[in-house]
Amino acid sequence: MQKCYETSMTALDELMTDLRAFVEARDWQQFHDPKNLAMLVASEAGELAAEYRWVRGEEADAHSREPAARARIAAEVADVGIGLLLLCDRIGLDFVGSMRDKLARNAERYPADASRGNAERP
Repeated sequence: MQKCYETSMTALDELMTDLRAFVEARDWQQFHDPKNLAMLVASEAGELAAEYRWVRGEEADAHSREPAARARIAAEVADVGIGLLLLCDRIGLDFVGSMRDKLARNAERYPADASRGNAERP
């Protein structure tokens, strides 16, 4: 499995500054209420899922490396990420902190020894 690149907080802060400037230059804040941003995330996640719709599970990794598919997937991942960041910014939610908290809760709910190799949920 390919390792994800780590993003420094400085890079995330810079991205948020750029996103805010992008939205402000277009006067889109008026459309970015929490409901609309949540709907944006859901619709973009659907577009990401559509990239894999007819791909067999065992072929998904190879599909993800194919250059044309990878470019489309990257664009959809970016759209989902932008939507999530804008939503968190709008409602004052710590994006990274929320994920860290959820990971800690999941570590308690799914202890490694009891969950290894098991897709069943308790």
